[in-house]
Amino acid sequence: MSSTTDTTPTAPSRTPADDAAAAEAEERRRHREEARLIRTREAAARRDTVNKDGQWALGDRTPLNPNEEMKAAGDPLAVRSRIETMYSKWGFWSIPPGDLRGRFRWWGLYTQRRPGIDGGKTAILEPHELDDEYFMLRVRSDGGQLSLEQARTIGTISRDLARDTADVSDRQNIQLHWIRIEDVPDIFNRVESVGLLSEEACGDVPRVVLGSPVAGVAKNELIDPTPQIREIVDRYIGDPEFSNLPRKFKTAFTGMPVPDILHEVQDIAFCAVEHPELGIGYDLWVGGGLSVNPFLGHRLGVFVKPEIAHEVWKGVISIFRDYGYRRLRTRARLKFLVKEWGPEKFLQVLQDEYLHYELPKGPAPQLSTPAERGDHVGIHEQKDGNYYVGVAPVAGRISGTTLLKIADIAEAAGSNRIRLTPLQKILVLDVPENKVNDVVNGLRALELDSSPGEFHRNVIACTGIEYCKLAIVETKVTAREVVKKLDEIFPTLDSPITVHVNGCPNSCARVQIADIGFKGQMVLDEESGEQVPGFQVHLGGRLGRGDDNDFGRKIRAHKVKADGMPEYVERVTKNYLATREDGEQFADWAFRVEEELIK
Repeated sequence: MSSTTDTTPTAPSRTPADDAAAAEAEERRRHREEARLIRTREAAARRDTVNKDGQWALGDRTPLNPNEEMKAAGDPLAVRSRIETMYSKWGFWSIPPGDLRGRFRWWGLYTQRRPGIDGGKTAILEPHELDDEYFMLRVRSDGGQLSLEQARTIGTISRDLARDTADVSDRQNIQLHWIRIEDVPDIFNRVESVGLLSEEACGDVPRVVLGSPVAGVAKNELIDPTPQIREIVDRYIGDPEFSNLPRKFKTAFTGMPVPDILHEVQDIAFCAVEHPELGIGYDLWVGGGLSVNPFLGHRLGVFVKPEIAHEVWKGVISIFRDYGYRRLRTRARLKFLVKEWGPEKFLQVLQDEYLHYELPKGPAPQLSTPAERGDHVGIHEQKDGNYYVGVAPVAGRISGTTLLKIADIAEAAGSNRIRLTPLQKILVLDVPENKVNDVVNGLRALELDSSPGEFHRNVIACTGIEYCKLAIVETKVTAREVVKKLDEIFPTLDSPITVHVNGCPNSCARVQIADIGFKGQMVLDEESGEQVPGFQVHLGGRLGRGDDNDFGRKIRAHKVKADGMPEYVERVTKNYLATREDGEQFADWAFRVEEELIK
């Protein structure tokens, strides 16, 4: 009997590469379907709400955009249990988009940018195409206050679990990178074991509370605001009552007679003043903010006693929660409500609907002078006779190893605490006079100088394209290049020039209030005819000068390529030095001169 040959084609065997491609295709399909469903639900929610702004106090509770829908589905803080019991065990690809790019922020976590994606693709790619499998983690240090135990804990986490990364942000936080989801529960436990939090370090919540870096030690402070900061943090951070705001809410306190916490650009700020009859308390400011639509805060003209500061804070943030605009994310910050209402109506609503008592009128804080830098760099005597030493990391960049060494230097001098500043500086407190030189020399060996060059001292930079998914250009490296070149060219610069470098239009580095601010964007290279990374320039921003505050001057048609930024700063600085009037600060000069001198 003859046999018959089977001619049925055999399916080729699948390779791991085939499986990976199929998984990626399925992931893309899942993302597209989720995006389609979100758009469908969003359109349905908006159908009869075209003229509404999503103000809860007016009865408008319909979620009007995907972020509001995400929050309405449940308290975002609840994601922690899923991080600990599910995602940290199952891995990055088990995390659904709503948690990954939404609720994780409530615990200080952002996905970081996938390496190798140039700035020209930032606005083109979908969020999941920009995501890396690692996170940035922001650790709260309210008031910028860290014990050495806390600093060492962050430094050890950085060294062991974050590739030794650590950046001091201009919100007095330390940010870590390269965090794996598998390590997050352990990091949470370590951070919380020493009294720190990442809870509500990001998201539509009350963010880290800024505080004067010299609270409790400055010889000339009017009041130590630390008790008021702690009361707000202990009472309200993590409280579901305030875990669903229209957008983020930024708070600042200072006890210094001349404010050192950039009070004009905070959602709420408490500035120390002395009332002629009521004693020491705070002057209240609301509605400041930068980003693409900058607004100066409004002074409400009322006096807040220290013991009721938390009540006033609760009243203001409650107004934001209840009356804030939730329809469009671009109009959801408190500054838009304050602009719409005006400070008089805002104060009336605060007193009538939330406090149920009137606040007395009070004096304004002192204005700054050119001699009052407010960055606390250098060697300064404290009220107790000890000293604090302020140093300037270049654009806030340090490392976990460096943080551990700072703690060792401080401990050897008898100190047990350090401070972070809103200008990306670090202070070592409580240094005995006979140990000051040891601390200064030890920190200098870490490239942390207490008497740096002017550009080193005055440069600020955001995270930039290295890690941030919104960024278009590199910032930290560019800032370091500016410092290196300009401090060599101008070693004896006698008037400070602040340089702020931002990787995108959102102004995390506060470009509008710098002497020279760089806002990242793609610009035309006239030689090649191609779009390349570059900056729009702001000049002459200034705060602390009362009615003379200003967000700076912009030359719209003028852009600077990223690789030409150090040369631009050099050229403008030389023009300033050559044409300034006697005693004229850079900001005033930049407004006065013809455009040719600032191009």
